[in-house]
Amino acid sequence: MKKYVISLSTAVIIGLSSLASAPANADTLNSLKNQQQQNNEKRSAVESSITQAEKQIESLQGKQVNLEEEIKKIDTTITSTNEKITAKVDEIHKTENEIKQLNQEIAILKERIKKRNELLKNRARSFQESGGNVDYLEVLFGSSDFGDFIDRVGAVATIMDADQELIKEHEQDKKDLEEKQTAVKNKLANLKNMLSDLQAMKADLTKQKAEKDRLMAQLAKKEKQIADEKMNLQEEAEILASQGSAIQKAIDLEKKHQAALQAARERAAQEAAERQKAAARAAASAAPATKHTVPKSAAVQQAPVRQSTPARAVSSSNFVKPSAGMLTSPFGYRTNPSPGFHYGVDIAQGGSVPVVSAADGVVTRAYYSDSYGNVVLVSHSINGQVFTTVYAHLNSMSVSSGQVVAQGQQVGYMGNTGQSFGQHLHFELHKGEWNAAKSNAVNPASYIPL
Repeated sequence: MKKYVISLSTAVIIGLSSLASAPANADTLNSLKNQQQQNNEKRSAVESSITQAEKQIESLQGKQVNLEEEIKKIDTTITSTNEKITAKVDEIHKTENEIKQLNQEIAILKERIKKRNELLKNRARSFQESGGNVDYLEVLFGSSDFGDFIDRVGAVATIMDADQELIKEHEQDKKDLEEKQTAVKNKLANLKNMLSDLQAMKADLTKQKAEKDRLMAQLAKKEKQIADEKMNLQEEAEILASQGSAIQKAIDLEKKHQAALQAARERAAQEAAERQKAAARAAASAAPATKHTVPKSAAVQQAPVRQSTPARAVSSSNFVKPSAGMLTSPFGYRTNPSPGFHYGVDIAQGGSVPVVSAADGVVTRAYYSDSYGNVVLVSHSINGQVFTTVYAHLNSMSVSSGQVVAQGQQVGYMGNTGQSFGQHLHFELHKGEWNAAKSNAVNPASYIPL
């Protein structure tokens, strides 16, 4: 049973002579009719609230659909961004591998350059020691004949060309080395910048998605709240409908009760008249006779006293203990098993334990509640005061809504349904109507020996 104010039947049994101590009268019938009118008004208001809740839920669901579309677009963009990031990471890895390869090539180039530098240094040292090109002239002038001269000219030309080519290669290798180093650095820097931009985009999209998710969660929470309220309203409407049915039954019974009371009064008046006539006839016939005394014993025999059937022993408040068992959790604040105020008492016992109505009454509702589990609510009218009793966590129920029950009549068996921790009966006593705030709850131990 949800935490929502639900008006229960307040006097559905006032019209039953077996259920109420106060005599039935027209005021009682009018009171029941007023309650029926109030019940109808409440049902109308609840139905209007249910309609309004359905509109709010529809509106919230529409907003959720729009948000879901936006989230879908963001998710798609995030997926695409992730793919781009993955591609860029792969490129960076490839570039890093290229850098490793280039570093190896650069190492080879450096080694070649180093060797050339050594060769050029040696050649320069040789030039310096011999006076530069003089060596070549000496080679040429030292020819033994013209043929030898021609050969030497070719050799010198080859050597000079080799020197020039060596210098060119040296310069080209240095240039290639610088270009490769610059290209690799630029490419790696560009890739890292692109990766940084993509990561920033992903972070922004993730932030947007988180905000959308937060809004979606808020809408879902709001929808759940309204749905719970709608469910509570529907539950209230069902209870009000049950209450209306019970009140109508009470009105019908009250009418029958008043008719029976009127018939009883007419019979009593007729019997009184007949007794008066009989007394008059007896007086007339006994007037001339001699007076005599009638024995007391004979008078008793002539007018025997009717013995009434003794009533079942109950407490001074007209309630009986609803089940066998031991009191395991009293009325009031507690810490276990559920911290907070305990608006009833718990009675526990193992085995198959019958649960009975604590007093004569009418079953306002017998149904399954998320918190109470299988629960029966009974409305009583005792000496003009309305009481409501609650029998929760039942294993099974033996009565139905609108049923008239007598004190001690079984309403179910002790169980462990709903929000319960072990087999027990959770029993509540309300002086007046039951409501979600349980403002009318009283300690059952003040009324029933437990």
